[in-house]
Amino acid sequence: MYAYISGQLIFKCPTYVILDVGGLGYHIHISLNTYADIADRTSCKLFTWLHIKEDAHTLYGFFDEGERKLFLHLISVSGIGPNTGRMILSAITPAEIQDAIIRGDVPLIQRIKGIGPKSAQRLILELQDKLKKEGSGSLITVSHHHTVKDEALSALVMLGFAKQAAEKALDQVIRSEKETLTVEQSIKMALNVL
Repeated sequence: MYAYISGQLIFKCPTYVILDVGGLGYHIHISLNTYADIADRTSCKLFTWLHIKEDAHTLYGFFDEGERKLFLHLISVSGIGPNTGRMILSAITPAEIQDAIIRGDVPLIQRIKGIGPKSAQRLILELQDKLKKEGSGSLITVSHHHTVKDEALSALVMLGFAKQAAEKALDQVIRSEKETLTVEQSIKMALNVL
């Protein structure tokens, strides 16, 4: 519902921030990872996710898109709710979490408060293939200066193609063309190769 919220930091602590956006204060729950990234800022932009329950609407905020993406993967696992997902992101960095899941490192995941052996195994079982398919660079913050190739690659990955295969197809298309292609042309031609 809310992609991001950008505003003045009125209050910040390790578990939540209050952002003032045009006179409206948003109470946004954050991880320690996000808290470390916004430590010395007076204003910021947080990528958000809204959790709606019968008795509450809770906003969760993340410093970058990669952290939010990993959070959404984590809470898709049976038995992992938003608070546990935030606890996981607070215990170790998103890159370390992703790496631990891909490698199947149960002991490392188990050291996170609230995660037992069964939950750790379930996280690995349900997310290992998804995270391998996305590739190790999926948590890297994407530059705001997108090239045609970057945008086409992002679209192909969203369509469900493996990142490496899509990148290889795009490289092949770009090499074969003499003129500069638009994003749409690049995607269509890469789909023919894939």
